[in-house]
Amino acid sequence: MPANTGAARVGVTLAEIARIAGVGRAAVSNWRRRYGNFPSPIGGTDTSPQFSLSEVEAWLERENKLNDKANPLDRLWPEYESLGDREETGLFIAHVGLRLSGEQAIGAQHDPAVDRRQAQLMETTLELASSGDRQAVFQFLLERWLRTHVRQVATTPPPLADLMAQITAALHPGEMRSVLDPACGAGTLLLAAGRQWGAGQRSFIRFLGQDADPALAELTRARLAISGFSEAGLSNVSSVAGDTLRADAHPDVRADAVLCNPPSNERDWGHAELATDPRWLYGQPPRTEPELAWVQHAVAALAPGGVAVLVLPPAVAARRAGRRIRAGLLRAGVLRAVIALPPGAAPPYGVGLHLWVLQAEGATPHSGPGQVELMLVDAAHDTSPTAVERNGIDWPTVTAHVLDVLSGRSTMGSVSLPVVDLLDDQVDLTPARHIPRTQAATATDLQRLWVQFDANASDTRHAAAALSNLDLSSLDGSASLIGIGELERAGALEIRPGQGIPDDLVRRGERPAGEVRVLTGTPTPGQERFWLPASAVTAGARDGSLTVTATHDVIVSVLARAFDVRVESEASSVLGPQLSALRVNPAILDPWFLAGCLRAPANVQQAGTHASTTSRIDVRRLHIPRLSLVDQRHYGKIYRTILAFENSLQDMKQVGAELSRSLGDLLAAGQLPRS
Repeated sequence: MPANTGAARVGVTLAEIARIAGVGRAAVSNWRRRYGNFPSPIGGTDTSPQFSLSEVEAWLERENKLNDKANPLDRLWPEYESLGDREETGLFIAHVGLRLSGEQAIGAQHDPAVDRRQAQLMETTLELASSGDRQAVFQFLLERWLRTHVRQVATTPPPLADLMAQITAALHPGEMRSVLDPACGAGTLLLAAGRQWGAGQRSFIRFLGQDADPALAELTRARLAISGFSEAGLSNVSSVAGDTLRADAHPDVRADAVLCNPPSNERDWGHAELATDPRWLYGQPPRTEPELAWVQHAVAALAPGGVAVLVLPPAVAARRAGRRIRAGLLRAGVLRAVIALPPGAAPPYGVGLHLWVLQAEGATPHSGPGQVELMLVDAAHDTSPTAVERNGIDWPTVTAHVLDVLSGRSTMGSVSLPVVDLLDDQVDLTPARHIPRTQAATATDLQRLWVQFDANASDTRHAAAALSNLDLSSLDGSASLIGIGELERAGALEIRPGQGIPDDLVRRGERPAGEVRVLTGTPTPGQERFWLPASAVTAGARDGSLTVTATHDVIVSVLARAFDVRVESEASSVLGPQLSALRVNPAILDPWFLAGCLRAPANVQQAGTHASTTSRIDVRRLHIPRLSLVDQRHYGKIYRTILAFENSLQDMKQVGAELSRSLGDLLAAGQLPRS
């Protein structure tokens, strides 16, 4: 265990103790109940008590409760958290990153080494990193800090950052000498630029960033340094704290690329004091349009032929207050493309954001607005069956679509319009308003839909034939029933209720590589959008703090309004508190038979509490018929046919609705054949 650096003053939660010990939180709660000598809380609340780190460490050592596989950085993180507020901790982590990269905090706004405790923590961290991956140590600290302050710090997802860098590279194929992010956050976009332009050009690239948050500006410097994108002494890196619109730290820079995900919906951005600013070549941004101030700042910072890509809310393309500036950008030929992204691409995740692609004025010669065109791309609906199942963004499809359109290899889901056609009273640049829906209804698309519809219809007919041929003429009396509670007591099955999952472990959105899905609420396939690290799942399964499914477990939603049952036939999942897993003894019970019986509406009605819309199903009160294992397997086979019938009907309904809409659009456009 690392040397103590002042743990007596550090408080840790039960979840943090679990990580330090390399076990699950439930195990720590058990220790607290079972051992009278477990340390007493020193603060916090009854529901979230805090304990002295030094006392906890001593107890773990004394009771031999430490797991050799526990990450030693989990032991250090509580000390990082206790350093001070968000900014102070972030600045210190940045300083650690610079030290790990071999750089000093040249020009840093904070020198943690003057604090003895911080100096000790620095040395302990450097010692841990000396025998491993220095970049991984810094990344651990950065991710923990970002996760802790996720409500205050919004980051650009790496796949979106990579797409923005690729767009810039596609439109600026020449040598890249400088890249600027005037609202750099933690530096994700600058890192994407470094990856895009490769090792061959890194020595020629200047990385320029600015952010109003001093901690984020310093973390950007550290990330570029430890990622190998900096020259000796950070001579090619400038990441400065400050308000870019009011006090631009790089006023004389003309960058080859500007990548930016600026803050949105700010009202106090300097509207009055910047009224005569020379950057407003296309009109002074209204107070309610701060995003258009960032757009014009980006254009003003471009070198001849330079390219800017910004992430903007969709309303910027249509709000009436900004129409004069949008018109000015169009007339000048500066705005080259507006790209609609799928919802969930970046915070705020519920909104389908836009990318605006701009190029320095004069990059494309033209004689007037009639000669200029704007490319509109609708990638908001790009998806694949895999992405739908993961409830994430299909970034490979989105990226390929956007780059193919911008490079001229495809026109699907896009339109190139003369600027003069857009210069009306609205100057609405929303892609969906200008891209005809009939573009999606090409002959190939319709043929694909009909093939899919026919396949679903065939599956439905096949399942219907099997079910309609069941001999129901010799129905006899109902079999006697047995309750799930009785089956549990007899050892025929085991009920494993889902458990609460520490929020700081959960990943949201697109599935990260090697992580395990978390099921919450209804277990219907396609509803999963939460993930846990595989290491956390292994540890949780070992100490019982997580409920992890196995193949052929029967998963039951215990909320009456979302009741559902299915058999786990995929990889393992982690169950949240609204689910239970029934693990059967295969020598006694068939899982498909069990699932089919549990799903019956009459069965569910009998087992519900009927208290309210939040009523729960008491799994132990559900019943199934007493049948031999041979009969169970026969019934289980029939239930699988019923499921196939149900699923094919649902699929056919969805495809049929899409076919109907597409044909209706073609009819309304007069594009159907006349004979």
